[in-house]
Amino acid sequence: MILLTTLFMVISCEKEDGIETSKEDGLTIVETAQGQDALTSLVSALITADVNEGTDLVGTLSSEGPFTVFAPTNDAFAALLGQLDGFDSLEDFDTDEERAILAKILTYHVVAGTAAASTDLSDGMMVTTVQGEDLTISLEGGVFIDDATDMNAQVIIPDVAASNGIVHVIDKVLLPQEIIDALNAGEMENETGTLVDIVVATEALSILEAAVIKADLAATLSSDGPFTVFAPTDDAFVALLDILGDEYNSLDDFDTMEEMALLKDILLYHVIAAEVKSTDLAPGQVPTALPDNSIEVIASGDTFVIGDASGTDANITGVDIMASNGVAHTINKVLLPQSAIDFVTQLQLKSIVEIAVETEDLSLLVGALTQANAGLVETLNGDGPFTVFAPTNEAFVALLDTLGEDYNSLADFDTDAEKDLLVTILTYHVVAGTAAFSSGLSDGQEIETFQGENVTINIKDGTVHVADATGENATVTMPDVEASNGVVHIINKVLLPQAALDALEPPMPNIVEAAQATESLSSLVAALIQADAGLVETLSGEGPFTVFAPTNAAFVDLLNNLGPNYNSLEDFDTDQEKALLAQLLTYHVVAGAAVASTDLTDHQEIVTVQGESLFAILGHGVQIRDKTHVDANVTIADVMTSNGIVHIIDKVLLPQEIIDALH
Repeated sequence: MILLTTLFMVISCEKEDGIETSKEDGLTIVETAQGQDALTSLVSALITADVNEGTDLVGTLSSEGPFTVFAPTNDAFAALLGQLDGFDSLEDFDTDEERAILAKILTYHVVAGTAAASTDLSDGMMVTTVQGEDLTISLEGGVFIDDATDMNAQVIIPDVAASNGIVHVIDKVLLPQEIIDALNAGEMENETGTLVDIVVATEALSILEAAVIKADLAATLSSDGPFTVFAPTDDAFVALLDILGDEYNSLDDFDTMEEMALLKDILLYHVIAAEVKSTDLAPGQVPTALPDNSIEVIASGDTFVIGDASGTDANITGVDIMASNGVAHTINKVLLPQSAIDFVTQLQLKSIVEIAVETEDLSLLVGALTQANAGLVETLNGDGPFTVFAPTNEAFVALLDTLGEDYNSLADFDTDAEKDLLVTILTYHVVAGTAAFSSGLSDGQEIETFQGENVTINIKDGTVHVADATGENATVTMPDVEASNGVVHIINKVLLPQAALDALEPPMPNIVEAAQATESLSSLVAALIQADAGLVETLSGEGPFTVFAPTNAAFVDLLNNLGPNYNSLEDFDTDQEKALLAQLLTYHVVAGAAVASTDLTDHQEIVTVQGESLFAILGHGVQIRDKTHVDANVTIADVMTSNGIVHIIDKVLLPQEIIDALH
């Protein structure tokens, strides 16, 4: 307290020589301070604090900002150093904890997010500093800054503009309450040293030292405590890295947010928030600084071992290393909480693709993923999580048998269209964004797949079944094969979405294709071609059409009735005769509708493409009446095509126009 009292009475209240109030345009706050002879101590203090890993005050105050900085003069820093035993210059801040204290002092002089000119300040205004505590502005008799001490600092040069903020030069180093408490506790002069000091000074704990700094726990373990630290040796950390595998060769490999959080959890698991000497050890669970996690002190002969979540105990190799804020005991093993066990377990799991590759009965699935050539192997090796329903080799063989002779192996999916079909099938087995274990599935549950369609879960007698668009269940023969990026359920059937069923079904023929495939309609096809009027193309178009299709026998009867000049359809060979044939054929076509036999009514008038009408006669089956006195019988009704409907009839229909032309 005597130190503090004398410290705060040494204040210089006069402006210093050599401080320039003007600047060159474009200079940052740091560059502005570097250009002022009276602020060299401030610049030196910033550089000294930045020696600590993770501290970059120079870089921060060189960034965009804006910042408001209250900049103590060289004399102000000299006054501070003069009152601290063992601190003749800023270079004497030479330990991590001392530099951390210096950084706290410096950030107490910085306000982030604003460039506050002196005209923006008001009497009694409170501003929050980067350090976290507030400063109070007083405007009585000048501009004064009130810190946690009883002595204000005076702004001796206001409003020194910089490219990223504004600087007000002050005649005193501001001290927050945090630093006053630290000074009162004598932390900067403690001869014993904190737990962090002990770790730093112990050669066999160098990796623990690096871990504490990396996890940003140095300040915590330098605080009042008391703490008990079970300190793993370097050999213990090396053993842990070996367990973690090839990707963890040093602490530098803990570089993701998840890994940094894990490292912090592990270190806190070694800390007890009380001073427990070796003579105080007793069997039982002991809560650690990692919330909701305990270690176990286990009696072993005349001593104790420490149990963690791994089941492998740590031996105590050194006891009662006393510090100013607690005690340390060295151990030969890194203690692992459950979160670390889970992490290690996850590391040892294989990806979904690796599991498939190593499972003999899934070799065809791997082959299908490769044959699809759509990046599915890379996708299922990614982070996930995924749920994969994995068909066995036997399931793929059954699929190939179903597909017919054109598909003897997966290599027969060799066109772009077939590979796309294979991708459609495979992605129907994948659920993205979740690892759905069987315990989380419910009867009747519908799950959207990566392909876009749903599969349905059916559970019977505790067995999980998966229904696809065929309605036939696949049975999960081996559930819950855990992977590093999800879960695999092995199934006994290849699942097929509706999109695959549609692609695998032979396309429905159009009217012309249906006629070409029907032997009894070959004369009709020949007539369409002979007419040479684009009727083949028309009746292959979108439609819809209704066609009354005369059989070959019907055309023979027509030719016989036409006389000796018409022995075959080829005798329609002049332009006039071809036009006549076209008129005859279009009298058999209704455009714009596919009229089923069940849609017809008795004596219904049917307008044809030729222009004249037909009439449906119902009673004894379905007859079609033309302009003659003999009705045509519909011998086969409702032949569905992709662009309409065909009714096969036993007579060539004749419009009045043709009757007149033939006579």
